[in-house]
Amino acid sequence: MTLIAGVVAVQGDVSEHADAIRRAATAHGEAAEVREIRTAGTVPECDVLLLPGGESTTISRLLRAQGIDEEIREHVAAGRPLLATCAGLIVASSDAKDDRVRTLDLVDVTVDRNAFGRQVDSFEAPLDVTGLDDPFPAVFIRAPLIDEVGEGVEVLAEWEGRPVAVRDGPVVATSFHPELTPDSRVHRLAFFETLPAE
Repeated sequence: MTLIAGVVAVQGDVSEHADAIRRAATAHGEAAEVREIRTAGTVPECDVLLLPGGESTTISRLLRAQGIDEEIREHVAAGRPLLATCAGLIVASSDAKDDRVRTLDLVDVTVDRNAFGRQVDSFEAPLDVTGLDDPFPAVFIRAPLIDEVGEGVEVLAEWEGRPVAVRDGPVVATSFHPELTPDSRVHRLAFFETLPAE
């Protein structure tokens, strides 16, 4: 089986995520074909989706302008996996506490944008993540803070008592950038632990 993985490519670490998806698929004994999503029409062809970081107001505006936002909602409603990272988490959330961000309302969390500080406040930390045997080397860059979690949302990881990775149905969302490390376990957790049974 070849997994069709779509990476929303309007902004963010597209090539890094594509590489991580391929590594995750190989580690799982499968192959992945990665497609970059810039316009409507590609999402329905994809088994899994990835919504990278970047600038959340810009991402949300471009998704809406291209008609990709509704396709992503339909993808998740069908139970297909989505991994949303950093600004992707903000866009996927139910409340970004910023009227400039048109959220997708896919993850029942409230977030504070750039809560961990400016670019100079970026850092790396070992995280205990539910489903992973060993700590994950998480890279935080101007990371959002998850400050409220709805019922039914599973907290997968915390940093200093604050949620930084969650699962809501088929969606895994992280405050950090899992693609900026050679460790592809978060991508495996998001995509291969939630794929519908054949």
